[in-house]
Amino acid sequence: MPIDFFKKHKVLVLGRQAQRVFTSSGTTGIATSRHHVVDLNLYEQSFLNGFRHFYGSERDYCVLALLPNYLERSGSSLVYMANRLIINSKHPDSNFYLYDTEQLLVTLKKLEQKKQKSILLGVTYALLDLAEENKMPLRHCIVMETGGMKGHRKELIKSELHDILKQKFATRTIHSEYGMTELLSQAYSQQSALFSCPPWMRVFIRDTYDPFSYVEDGKSGGINVIDLANYYSCSFIETQDLGKKNEQGQFEILGRYDQSDVRGCNLLVN
Repeated sequence: MPIDFFKKHKVLVLGRQAQRVFTSSGTTGIATSRHHVVDLNLYEQSFLNGFRHFYGSERDYCVLALLPNYLERSGSSLVYMANRLIINSKHPDSNFYLYDTEQLLVTLKKLEQKKQKSILLGVTYALLDLAEENKMPLRHCIVMETGGMKGHRKELIKSELHDILKQKFATRTIHSEYGMTELLSQAYSQQSALFSCPPWMRVFIRDTYDPFSYVEDGKSGGINVIDLANYYSCSFIETQDLGKKNEQGQFEILGRYDQSDVRGCNLLVN
């Protein structure tokens, strides 16, 4: 199902009522997607088990969320996920940081001194602002970008972005999260810009000129996603992202179709 259906239609199993409606960030003049979520417990099971699949228990980390533009609006599924990770971590310093970068820096420094494992989950432009204004080595912190320049900065290819962040934070790798309002599961990139899916999520690459055909591994095309967590909406989504997949099922994002809307969580192109 084309992902634009979430903008134009109520995608929901007949006879069910939504507990929560998540909305995409969008930009001025562009219609936003609306995902009617029937069972929030199913969403939590998906993102928590997905996180644990790649990173272990959230209780092992202090979770720091730098998501200014998402916190300034209602209906963000990313904020909902980050909030649950913060609560579940049970660490006293786990929190959201809107524009209080001074307090965030104090917290990061304290965590580094204690050698406390932590995760800094941030929208791209905010991470760049933090890195350029305050160079700080992060030896015990995973820096994870969620994408999103939101018109605040010039667009960068992902490799250039990661090189800047690695240099400023003196860390070997920058992690990435691939998610969107229309999906209840996330893929993660822990190195080399290759995303891996949890067991209940799969990515396929469709032919750019024939949406009913798939291309061979290593060739580029449109990204289709099967997300079984989308039990009450639609589990088979045709996105407007371009990418390619390897034999191990890992995939990378190359950009977007020329005529598609620029998405808040996916502004980086290669």
